[in-house]
Amino acid sequence: MNWPQHGSNPNYVYEYMGLPMPKAVIDFSVNLNPLGSPAGIERKWSSWFAAVDDYPDPTGKELVERIAEKEQLPMESILLGNGAAEIIALLARMFAGKRVLLIQPTFSEYERTCAAYGCSVSYVTLTEGKWELQPDELEAELAAADVLFLCHPNNPTGIIYSEDFLVKILKACRKHDCYLVMDEAFYDFLAEPITMAPMINDFPNLAVIRSLTKMYAIAGLRLGYLLAAPEVIEKLEAYQPHWSVNALAMLAGKECLLAEDYGYRTRTFISTERKKMVHSLRGQGYLVSDSKVNFYLLRDPELDDQLPLFLFLLKRGIVARHTANYHGLHGRWLRFAIKQTEENDILMEALTAWKNKD
Repeated sequence: MNWPQHGSNPNYVYEYMGLPMPKAVIDFSVNLNPLGSPAGIERKWSSWFAAVDDYPDPTGKELVERIAEKEQLPMESILLGNGAAEIIALLARMFAGKRVLLIQPTFSEYERTCAAYGCSVSYVTLTEGKWELQPDELEAELAAADVLFLCHPNNPTGIIYSEDFLVKILKACRKHDCYLVMDEAFYDFLAEPITMAPMINDFPNLAVIRSLTKMYAIAGLRLGYLLAAPEVIEKLEAYQPHWSVNALAMLAGKECLLAEDYGYRTRTFISTERKKMVHSLRGQGYLVSDSKVNFYLLRDPELDDQLPLFLFLLKRGIVARHTANYHGLHGRWLRFAIKQTEENDILMEALTAWKNKD
């Protein structure tokens, strides 16, 4: 079956499933902030219209300055991108032909993009359920790798590791002359954020990917950035097209960084909703990943392939994220975002109905 590659755009899901799309649909496949964009973006949007009749600053200097201040890193260690997806593509080009190691299950774009640049890709596939990473197993694989892509917090499981454990991985990568790419697209959803960004100055083999589209719900604008050693940033800049990031995205990015209480409100809301959902779903017999962010994996243990549950929900206007293209999951789980309370309650009612359908 030719599954859609990512969440969002539910019309494609209904088309592939051969189902009519209901008039009312709740898309749980999109793992953006359920509180929406910061209010300042909508308030200032019309005043930004004048920015569309000129080319944007190709360096994004003002936004880079604000990121540098936030991250306590030099501007030379920051590269803006057209979403995290462009950053991943630029890194894949830099690693063209190299040996790439992935901790599975993980974001599918790493493999797809690296393969397009002739990389050989190998895996460490974690056991379903707890998805624990064993240091000894990873160490053996690092000896044969040029670069490790590590998604943390992980997409799609939502699990995290301790900062000490991540530092051990970073040091092991340096020992084996392996580059570490940390994708921290969801780090700011953590109640106690864990980040490798402060290690950039001491580890030239480290790059940290960040996304502004997730926390600030601006996926349509596409905005992300990379933190890395200046020599790496300079190399990637040579690959990047001029005006890669549009003027509206940069204006929105600056506004997002001004919304200081926005992250706190988001984390508080998501933590409350996630705990409610997980407690109830586990009580009904569902298996749920130990997620610490704004999405989680769910499995009905009475099914191997979750396709019947996936279709049941689609017919009720509820779109889950399939896992058919996640290595190590292969459709045995479904991913759901945390959304507004009313929407989460509708999902809960549907999953309860599924359990009681007989």
